[in-house]
Amino acid sequence: MSNILYIVAVILVIIWAIGFFGYAAGGLIHILLVIAVISIILQVIRGRSV
Repeated sequence: MSNILYIVAVILVIIWAIGFFGYAAGGLIHILLVIAVISIILQVIRGRSV
């Protein structure tokens, strides 16, 4: 399950970068970035507590 979260986070960061530099999707890309960062943080916290 952790590999899936990392893959989703990387994909969201790539999409955010494309949207940020292309300025095509605006706020939606930034929301996706926040979701990706939260996923990474949760994964790190869960990984260290186990």
